Amino acid sequence: MREIKDIQASLDNGAFDEALCGLYCRGISEIGPYRARLTQVMEGWQKVFGKDDSAAVAICSAPGRTELGGNHTDHQRGKVLTGSVDLDALACVAPNGTNTVNLYSEGYGLTSVDLSVLSPDTAEYNSTRALIRGVAAGVARRGYSVAGFDAYLISDVPGGSGLSSSACIEVLLGTVVNELFCANALDSAAIARIGQYAENVYFGKPSGLLDQMGCAMGGIVAVDFFDKDNPKVTPVSFDFAKAGHALCIVDSGANHANLTDDYAAIPVEMKAVAGVFGKEVLSEVAEDAFYRAIPVLRADVGDRAVLRAIHYYSDCRRVEQMMAALDAGDFNEFLRLVSDSGRSSYMYLQNVDTYRDSRYQPVAVALAAAEHCLNGRGAYRVHGGGFAGTIQAFVPVDMAEQFKADMDHLLGRDACHVTYIRPVGGCTIAG
Repeated sequence: MREIKDIQASLDNGAFDEALCGLYCRGISEIGPYRARLTQVMEGWQKVFGKDDSAAVAICSAPGRTELGGNHTDHQRGKVLTGSVDLDALACVAPNGTNTVNLYSEGYGLTSVDLSVLSPDTAEYNSTRALIRGVAAGVARRGYSVAGFDAYLISDVPGGSGLSSSACIEVLLGTVVNELFCANALDSAAIARIGQYAENVYFGKPSGLLDQMGCAMGGIVAVDFFDKDNPKVTPVSFDFAKAGHALCIVDSGANHANLTDDYAAIPVEMKAVAGVFGKEVLSEVAEDAFYRAIPVLRADVGDRAVLRAIHYYSDCRRVEQMMAALDAGDFNEFLRLVSDSGRSSYMYLQNVDTYRDSRYQPVAVALAAAEHCLNGRGAYRVHGGGFAGTIQAFVPVDMAEQFKADMDHLLGRDACHVTYIRPVGGCTIAG
């Protein structure tokens, strides 16, 4: 760790400029706001915890992520393509010599967790407290001693946006604990698994590992989860900006509240299909065997489960095709596959709307608006968990400004965010 006054002096004299340019995908003339964020998070930590400039701290960052291919395939130990984005959660942290974690999140206030109790508590489901306790427990299970720390956190990853704000916080917490108590012995994949453990067991959300991997690894990565203990991670080198398209994340205006049952039904139904074959997940069932068994499956598990399995097989195959297209530099083929994935999610996976209230279908409206504004160019799709949050659009750069203006007009101010693929996952910026 370094004294705050030393970090600030280095920040002022430009010592962090190269790192910030790489981290936030900006030129030197554009990083002023990112320097200011580091100052902001240190000053916030000092104010909340009553420390002066001589206090030694670390500054850690974890990005949000966007799913590029493989929608709801990870929990079946299938294949995904994901990328971290330049929006992140940033924290100034230091050990406090106690067994209590004090996390002050700007805009939300202080959360304190006594780490003398590391068992899950259902009363803490869906809370920041659950994530803190779960990450600490996940690290402790790997044999490390975790103690208390004080943290001040800011984030520009919108909650409920489909950019995995909860996974971003899990990876940030894992990065912090790794820095403070593990001598950075945990690799990115381990931090991702700890985050998933916290979300599944402590937060109460039955997610797969896609979100945490996307936030932890950095850049674009393909992940094959078939070997659940050793998922195969393949970095994919491709510059979307050079392909002449902006990656836009569009907020539908909906949120994820009260949708846990809708999300949970997807892996439950897919696993029900696998169960007919005596298997746990669909990756263990051959696609041709599945298609031959459709008459039996319809009777046993129902049509929606069958349709969701059809989506699973086709989207896993598309991940391989997307990787091949990017490796070959064939961006038009990649865009076609993005569109195909979006149609499959809408028609077969059925994670665009709950249809509980026919008057309220914000994700469907966002998709229709994107189709209209793109006018046959680029590509768009629902991504992430679905049902709420955001859609994704690849927009030709010559129409990106107008696309944003039109989408903001149709869906609300700043609904459309132009993002970049961040090359670095969870990391310590200063420490």
